[in-house]
Amino acid sequence: MLKRDNFLASSRGIVIAGIAIGILAALLQKWGNPGNMGICVACFERDISGAIGMHRADVVQYLRPEIIGFGLGAFISALLFREFKPRGGSTPLARFILGMIAMIGALVFLGCPWRAILRLAGGDGNALFGVAGLAVGVGIGTLFFRSGYTLGRSEKQRIGAGIIIPIVLLGFLALRLVFPQVEGNPKSGILFYSVKGPGSQHAALLISLVIGAVVGILAQRSRFCTMGALRDLILFRHLHLFSGFVALLLGAFVVNLIVGQFHPGFVGQPVAHTQSFWNFSGMLVAGLAFALAGGCPGRQIFMSGEGDGDAGVFVLGMIAGAAVSHNFGLASSPAGIGPYGAYAVAFGLFGCLLIGFTHMDRIKS
Repeated sequence: MLKRDNFLASSRGIVIAGIAIGILAALLQKWGNPGNMGICVACFERDISGAIGMHRADVVQYLRPEIIGFGLGAFISALLFREFKPRGGSTPLARFILGMIAMIGALVFLGCPWRAILRLAGGDGNALFGVAGLAVGVGIGTLFFRSGYTLGRSEKQRIGAGIIIPIVLLGFLALRLVFPQVEGNPKSGILFYSVKGPGSQHAALLISLVIGAVVGILAQRSRFCTMGALRDLILFRHLHLFSGFVALLLGAFVVNLIVGQFHPGFVGQPVAHTQSFWNFSGMLVAGLAFALAGGCPGRQIFMSGEGDGDAGVFVLGMIAGAAVSHNFGLASSPAGIGPYGAYAVAFGLFGCLLIGFTHMDRIKS
């Protein structure tokens, strides 16, 4: 086992981690991932949902190796630094629903907080509304925290519970190796593959997997969290996590400038729409769901790798939410929000508020 001394959790360390993640994300785009989507946890989980047949939107089906790398990288890091602690049992059903709501809101915007930053770094002005919505959603979450909101304490669990998500991710990797993509074929064995659209755009398997693992290690050690950055800034005026947030933006921005991926504007941005109100509203709902669940989608995967079963439930909720979004016309496209996207935002906000108000200490019987 390695020593627990953690430079990456220091003020300098999280800036270095943020810059590194931003650079790697921009390079993933250069090496084949969709535009302004070098890393998007929500989009990649949506693609995985499609790859295993949970939805049939044929342009977003690919078993993304980055997500596998995130979880396994965090798992290896937690083991090496004695931070693997199986735990769970903190209102799992509410966390599953919050995961679904978070995914629905993110797919109305077309991206998670990580992608919102990367869209800004690529010049997509529409992301400004998404980041604003994210900040407002997290801000509403802080009001619940001040009023005693809690989903309860996690309890120590057996090692078997803690390794469930890493085993699931290993299973995904095995499926990807056993059923590789056949050029031009939308299905290989039991897996679905996009032959057009964002799902068909991806870096090589090994590159994606290795970079995902590196990001998983960096994020696990630094406690990197985009939602936490805004929460701590609003609630405590702490800049520690927020400095990593800004560092990711700057790292990706510089690489985009160097390799010609910076294209400022609002119209014609990759995998984005220009409906500003819904960009804002979708991320407001997602941001509130992330806040109530205690972490952004990336952080939830990294905590899953550390043995946190509650975070694992949230991740599974997001994958299910992707299926619901595409099966029921909730997700947006470059043409605008889905036919039922507006209703999804309204019901998602109602669901978050219901969970928030019913889990405050001051109204417990």
